[in-house]
Amino acid sequence: MYLSTEHPCGYLPQRTARSLFVDPDFALNPQRYEMLLQQGFRRGGDHVYRPRCNGCAACIPARIPAAIFMPNRSQRRCFQNNADLQLNIRQELTDEQFELYQRYLRGRHAGGGMNPEDKPGFHNFLDCGWGTAEFWEFRQDGRLVCCAVVDRTPLALSAVYTFFDPDMVDRSLGTYAVLRQVLHAKQTQMDHVYLGYWVPGSRKMEYKRNFKPLEILSSRGWQALET
Repeated sequence: MYLSTEHPCGYLPQRTARSLFVDPDFALNPQRYEMLLQQGFRRGGDHVYRPRCNGCAACIPARIPAAIFMPNRSQRRCFQNNADLQLNIRQELTDEQFELYQRYLRGRHAGGGMNPEDKPGFHNFLDCGWGTAEFWEFRQDGRLVCCAVVDRTPLALSAVYTFFDPDMVDRSLGTYAVLRQVLHAKQTQMDHVYLGYWVPGSRKMEYKRNFKPLEILSSRGWQALET
């Protein structure tokens, strides 16, 4: 393990952050990655990390227990509203996905952000050389409107990142992508869908509380988040 230097926090304004990284020389595979997910780690590119910030523990690992998840009324409506989308799971990134990603950044993160904007950065950010990444394409009449980057381990899925057509924001495609992952996990008897970090006080992370029951990791282990 090694600690990064401090950098601007991507979740809370005017905060700095540090990350604890798994040694890049450590040989990773889906089984080992699953053990790290259980300990609150997450993947970015080929690197696996978890926050280790000075004086702050706002980033809380979160996961959905697939077998007992029950969608609420809004989530059921979201699922129905997107019933016209077709899902195709790929093992590689494509130029078409990159074009959608660029549109997403321009529409949702105009003015800059933490995400890379060029094609090499796109691949380094989302792809993985040790073999767990899938790219879930959602299409409407053949047109790519959403792509979810998903890591697969023996007993879990991990929602890495989702980008979509900014003109379809009313479809709640980010929520829909997670719902499809939970459905797939349930159908294939997987235990969990990992959502990365829930960050109280961060608007862009607040949606994760809507998936119930939601489990969070604390010093006492994984426990259901009380509503």
